[in-house]
Amino acid sequence: MGRGDLPVGVEEILVSQEALARRVAELGAQIGRDYAGRSLHLVGVLKGAVTFLADLARALPLEDVTVDYLAISSYGRSTDTSGVVRLVKDLDEEIADRHVLIVEDIVDTGLTLVYLRDQLAGRGPASLAVAAMLDKPQRRRVDVPVEYLGFEIPDRFVVGYGLDRAGHYRHLPYVAAVRP
Repeated sequence: MGRGDLPVGVEEILVSQEALARRVAELGAQIGRDYAGRSLHLVGVLKGAVTFLADLARALPLEDVTVDYLAISSYGRSTDTSGVVRLVKDLDEEIADRHVLIVEDIVDTGLTLVYLRDQLAGRGPASLAVAAMLDKPQRRRVDVPVEYLGFEIPDRFVVGYGLDRAGHYRHLPYVAAVRP
């Protein structure tokens, strides 16, 4: 796709649709090996992780996969995190004694993920791990483990593949940087 084909406001594609598909397949295979013979409960973080979660769930070679969602807020309508994380929608199902994989779109400062890990770990899962499609290590404020990672990206505001800017661009099949 040439620059002239990009939507208004999109500066450049950072991760192509093909690269995303390849990496999701690789992650699915790796997670499948790690959880072979066990049930896996995916917890998607709304709204950004929905596309990644759907693709990842289909890539898992496991017989028993369940899905639930939660929603958190740390940005509001800003493009920079407030640093304050709040739970907007909790899980519908209990996770005690279950193998839980948090599916996140992007790890930025790490504050949201630390909050989520702490909240969910306190509910007694058999295991707790994280799969994140994107990571911006330059922005990290706190260390947080990510067991399954798609891509490391530069410190740019990105959209597409579920990520948005004020509700727009989620539908793009690639990850792209937007103009400031």
